[in-house]
Amino acid sequence: MPSPAGTPPEPPSSGPGDGPAEAGTTQPLIEVRGLNRVYRRPRASLTRPGAAVHALRDVSLTVRRGERFGIVGESGSGKSTLLRLLCALDQPTSGSIRFDGQEITGRPERRLRFLRENLQIVFQDPMSSLDPRMRVRDLVAEPLTALGLPAGDRVAELLEGVGLPADAAERYPHQFSGGQRQRIAIARALAPRPKVLVADEPVSALDVSVRGQILNLLADLADDLGLTLVFVSHDLSVVRHVCETVAVMSGGEIVESGPVDDVWAAPAHPYTRALLEAVPTLEGFA
Repeated sequence: MPSPAGTPPEPPSSGPGDGPAEAGTTQPLIEVRGLNRVYRRPRASLTRPGAAVHALRDVSLTVRRGERFGIVGESGSGKSTLLRLLCALDQPTSGSIRFDGQEITGRPERRLRFLRENLQIVFQDPMSSLDPRMRVRDLVAEPLTALGLPAGDRVAELLEGVGLPADAAERYPHQFSGGQRQRIAIARALAPRPKVLVADEPVSALDVSVRGQILNLLADLADDLGLTLVFVSHDLSVVRHVCETVAVMSGGEIVESGPVDDVWAAPAHPYTRALLEAVPTLEGFA
């Protein structure tokens, strides 16, 4: 039966060849092609629609399995919009996103379980992302409970893996420092054993003294667990510390991408050069 006017047809059910790619294939884990996202401002007139805001313009990128991929840009560059689309928390106006060989654009939530199991997010502010009324053991186990997976000894294993003592499980988020709360958030994201960890400005809300510790933890976990890391930041020096590849965004577009050391050493776009010039240095303070 044809779909009602204005309603996109539901993607076909998974069949042979539509499931996740087999381990060991060269197929990219995340493929983004021609992504556009247009929002409408509120109406200023009864006769005219609100102005269109192009948050993303023809964005394409590829993230390989096990890669540490950085997305960098200032506020308003489109990186947060791109992140929401990659996590299927919003739908693009046009374009395609494939995760592990499966198209995720246009799918209803009930058919995104494979994505929820395999992609988890660490948010910017751990105090806002953790329920203050829940003990740490329940916070860390919550993704497992939501997916109907057994917790068992997983909570203790995760807390140890992020450098927290076992007795942390019985405490509440407000009883920890900012860096410790972000460790709890990382443990929570790792609970269902995802393939991809998305870190959305994970150190920007932390004291400078603990940022390096969290960045090193993320890098070590990515290596030890074989994770694919998508790291979003406004700071190119932070991305360089953690990532192998970087995409630089400005005005809703990717203006430059490539190996992070190459982009750092010889930026091709004026915007990238401006970001590098804004990196603080100790020159003049010696």
